[in-house]
Amino acid sequence: MTDTRRRVKVYTLNEDRQWDDRGTGHVSSGYVERLKGMSLLVRAESDGSLLLESKINPNTAYQKQQDTLIVWSEAENYDLALSFQEKAGCDEIWEKICQVQGKDPSVDITQDLVDESEEERFDDMSSPGLELPSCELSRLEEIAELVASSLPSPLRREKLALALENEGYIKKLLELFHVCEDLENIEGLHHLYEIIKGIFLLNRTALFEVMFSEECIMDVIGCLEYDPALSQPRKHREFLTKTAKFKEVIPISDPELKQKIHQTYRVQYIQDMVLPTPSVFEENMLSTLHSFIFFNKVEIVGMLQEDEKFLTDLFAQLTDEATDEEKRQELVNFLKEFCAFSQTLQPQNRDAFFKTLSNMGILPALEVILGMDDTQVRSAATDIFSYLVEYNPSMVREFVMQEAQQNDDDILLINLIIEHMICDTDPELGGAVQLMGLLRTLVDPENMLATANKTEKTEFLGFFYKHCMHVLTAPLLANTTEDKPSKDDFQTAQLLALVLELLTFCVEHHTYHIKNYIINKDILRRVLVLMASKHAFLALCALRFKRKIIGLKDEFYNRYIMKSFLFEPVVKAFLNNGSRYNLMNSAIIEMFEFIRVEDIKSLTAHVVENYWKALEDVDYVQTFKGLKLRFEQQRERQDNPKLDRALSILLSFVHKLNFSVALLQRIKESEEKEVLLKTNLSGRQSPSFKLSLSSGTKTTLSSQSPAANLPGSPGSPGSPGSPGSPGSIPKSTSQTAAITTKGGLVGLVDYPDDDEDDDEDDDKEDTLPLSKKAKFES
Repeated sequence: MTDTRRRVKVYTLNEDRQWDDRGTGHVSSGYVERLKGMSLLVRAESDGSLLLESKINPNTAYQKQQDTLIVWSEAENYDLALSFQEKAGCDEIWEKICQVQGKDPSVDITQDLVDESEEERFDDMSSPGLELPSCELSRLEEIAELVASSLPSPLRREKLALALENEGYIKKLLELFHVCEDLENIEGLHHLYEIIKGIFLLNRTALFEVMFSEECIMDVIGCLEYDPALSQPRKHREFLTKTAKFKEVIPISDPELKQKIHQTYRVQYIQDMVLPTPSVFEENMLSTLHSFIFFNKVEIVGMLQEDEKFLTDLFAQLTDEATDEEKRQELVNFLKEFCAFSQTLQPQNRDAFFKTLSNMGILPALEVILGMDDTQVRSAATDIFSYLVEYNPSMVREFVMQEAQQNDDDILLINLIIEHMICDTDPELGGAVQLMGLLRTLVDPENMLATANKTEKTEFLGFFYKHCMHVLTAPLLANTTEDKPSKDDFQTAQLLALVLELLTFCVEHHTYHIKNYIINKDILRRVLVLMASKHAFLALCALRFKRKIIGLKDEFYNRYIMKSFLFEPVVKAFLNNGSRYNLMNSAIIEMFEFIRVEDIKSLTAHVVENYWKALEDVDYVQTFKGLKLRFEQQRERQDNPKLDRALSILLSFVHKLNFSVALLQRIKESEEKEVLLKTNLSGRQSPSFKLSLSSGTKTTLSSQSPAANLPGSPGSPGSPGSPGSPGSIPKSTSQTAAITTKGGLVGLVDYPDDDEDDDEDDDKEDTLPLSKKAKFES
C-alpha cells in the first residue's frame, strides 16, 4: 500500500482538558515492523523528525469530527487528535483506519465504547440498536426518560447517539419545540430542556454539528431557556438577537469565516451562560464541546491571519488621524479580542500569529494609540501591549531601541508606558500595577538574549538608563526635595511604592547601571525621605530599598551611605516608632542584625561612631550591643595587629590539637598514659608524636623525630622556614616543644611583656626541654 502524505497538526489533550499542539507535519500510513502492524506516522515538515508513530489498534475507538479531525485515545489519560488541512486528506486516512478495523468508512466512530458489567453487555448484545419513540408531544416524557436512563451507560449513550443521527431526530424535536411554545405547553418545554441537555452530555461531534448549524442553534438555545428549576424562563435568544450586536469594524468578505465567527460566539455563550455548571461526573462528558470551540477559534485566527487585505486595512485605519474616536475604539477592541483568541493557540501557531502582527506594524500602531486622550482606547491598547510583552519581550525591546535613534525621549513607546503608569487616575491604580509588571518584564535580565555578536542585556539596559530611567524616577525626585514628602496622599504614596518596587528589582538584578545611577543622582537619600511618610507601607518600601542595597555588601554603596550619613533617617524612624512592636521596628532591627552577623566592618564602625548614643539604651534585643562589641573587637585588632594574628594562629592550633587528640583516642584506647602513633615513611624511621596526659596541672605535647634534623627539612634547626629558628641552634638529638598549663591558662603565645620571664627560663634548661618557649608566627 502506497503512503499518502497530507499536512496535519498533531494535538494531545493535557490534564486541564486543553489541546496542546505538538507540531505540524505530513501524515502517512504504513506497516511498522517494530509495532507489528499498520500505523499512522507523522513527520515534521520543518526537519522531518517523527512527531507521531501510532499503531492502528483493531480495538481502539477512532472518531471523525468536523470533516477534518480524527480523535482517539491510546491510554486512559492520553488522547490524540490529527487536524487536517484538507478534507480529502482526512478522508483518505479515515479509510485506512476503517480498513484495518474492518469498518465502513461512512461511520464517524469505529468502535463502541464498552465500559459496563458483563450482564449489561449481554443484554445490549441481544438488541442490535436502540429504537426511539415516535417524536410526538404525547411521548416527550418517555423520550426524556430514555435519554436520562442512557447517560450512565457508555454503550447505551453510543446507541442513543447513533439513533439520533440516523433518524434526523434532533430537527423533529426542534419542530415540537415551536409547537410547545405556540401552545404555551410548559410541561412539554421542560421535557425538551431535559432532552436537549442530555443530548449535550452524549458528547458527540456529529450531533453538535446538527445542533450548532445556522438553522438549529437558536432553537437549541430556546429549549435551554425552559429550565424546570426556574420559575420564569431565561431570555437568551432575546439577548443574542437584540442586545448582542455583531459589528464588522473591517468588512469580512469570506462568508465561511463570518459564519464561523457567529457560530463560535453562540456556542461559547451556550457553554458559559446557558448550560448549567456541570457536576464532577458530567465535566468530562462535555470535553467534545470544549474541543469544538477550541478548534473553531484556531480556524478563525488562521483565516484572519491569512487575509492580508483585512489586516492591512485594520492597521491603516488604526493609525489614520482621520479615523473618528468611536471607530478607532471599535478597531482597538477588535484587535484586543483578536489577541485574546490567540491565547488558545499553541506556541508554534502563536509565534506565527505575533510575527504576522509585528510585520503589519502593531507596535508603531500602539505607540500612536497610547498617545491619544481616550482612556478606554488606551486601556485596550495596554491589554494588547501586555500580550506582546508576555509573548516576546525581546521583540518589544528591539523596537524601542530602534525608535530611539529617530524620535525624542518623550514619545518613545516605553516612556509612554511609564507616563501612563504615573498618570493613572484610578484610585486603586489598577492600570499602574499592570504597567509596572510589564516594565518589570522588559527590564528583567533573565529573559534577555545573549548572542555571539551582541548582548541584549548590555544594550537595552544602557538604553533604558539613558533614555527612560529619568522618566520613571521623576515623581520620586519631585516629591522628596525636602526632609519629608511634599505630597503624602494615599494615591501618591501608592504610586511611589510602585516606583520603589521597580527600583528595588533593578538593584537586585542590574549591577553597575543602577549603582552608577543611584550614586550619581543621590537616589537613596531621596528615597529615605519617604521614611517620614505617614503611610507605613511607603516607609517600609523605602526601608526595603535600602536593605536590598546593604544586602549586596558592596563597598561602593557602603562608602556612599557613610559619606552621606544615610543611616540617620532610619535611626530617626526607629526612635520615632518608640517601643511599639510592629513591622517597622522588626525590619529596622533586622537590617542592623544583618550588618552585625555579616560583619560588615565599615558600616559597623560608622553606625557605632555616629549613632551609638541614640541606640545604647535599646536592651530588649542584643543587636546594638553586639554591634558595639564587634566595633570594639575590630578596634583592638587594629591597635594590636600582632594580637589579631596571634589569636588567629591560636584558634588554628587549638583546632588541630583537638582533632589530633580525638583521632588518637579513636585509634587506640589504652589504660597507659602514653599513646604512640607510628607511620612508616619510605622505609625510614617515621616521626612519632607523644601526648602525655597527667593528673596534675601540666600538659606536655612532645614531638620526636630523627628526620626532623635532616638538612632542609621544615623542622630542622638550620631551616630558614622553621618557626623559632633565627639562625643557629646548638645541635641536639631531638627537639621538644612543651606547652605548660598554669592555673588553667595555656601559654601558647609570646607577648612582648613576657620577655623577662623568657629570659629567666633560659637559665632553667633542666626544667624545660627548650631554651625558650615555642613561638608561633604567622
